This record gives sequence, C-alpha cells and structure tokens, in this order.
Amino acid sequence: MNLKIHLIFVLFFFQMSFSQTVFGKWKTIDDETGKEKGIVDIFEHKGKVYGKIIEIFEADKKHLKCEKCEGEAKSKPILGMVIIKGLKNKGDFYDGGKIVDPKNGKSYHCKITLEAKDKLVVRGYIGIPLFGRSQTWIRIK
Repeated sequence: MNLKIHLIFVLFFFQMSFSQTVFGKWKTIDDETGKEKGIVDIFEHKGKVYGKIIEIFEADKKHLKCEKCEGEAKSKPILGMVIIKGLKNKGDFYDGGKIVDPKNGKSYHCKITLEAKDKLVVRGYIGIPLFGRSQTWIRIK
C-alpha cells in the first residue's frame, strides 16, 4: 500500500514538472492585432532552444517566402522556418538567442518566459529587453 501511494506521488510530480516546460507546440498571437497567426514548435537541440513555424493559419500566407530576410533565410518559405535560435536556459527563462520576424526579415535578441503552464511570453528586443515587444503564445494541447 505504501509503495502505491509513493508511486502515485512520483507520477503526479513527474506530470507537473513535464507540463511546466517551454517545449511543445504554441499558438502565436499577434501583439498588434490580437489575431492568431500560426503554430510554432519549440524544441531543444544540443542544449539550446529553437522554434520552428509549423502552421500558418491564413491560407493566402502559407506559401509566402521571407523576401526581406538576410543570409540563408532569404527567399526561403516562412512555413518550416526556424525563427527562434540558440536560446539558453537561465533558470526561470530562456535568453541569449535570436528571433526572426518574417514580416520584416529583421533579427532580434529573444527572451522567452513561461508565465503559466500554458502561456509563454516571447520578447524580441534590441540591446536590452526594455526596448522591444512581447507576444503571449498559448500552448496547443
């Protein structure tokens, strides 16, 4: 009996810690219009965090290319583009990487913070986080 109770607690806390991660699929919400834009899959690769656009909701924008992007992303499809690159775990948040805005092709410093189990605050900024914009993304269940 004692073993069963212990196992239940272990499974409960494992589930709690698993659901408290930035990794997974997130619905992006435009901070200017409030419109749902698409889905970004946030994943880890070699100890750093990345985010890839896996869905675009507006049918007429699904086939757009990043014409204003520079470097290897220039003229590449936005759908499938890795827009978050190289974030490092800083405890309560991830920072130290970049995010690309496919609308204007610009790259910004990026910081992401899990505000709640299913809310992710994504901040793009220049220089210091004070000078930037944030979006709140919602976890896809």
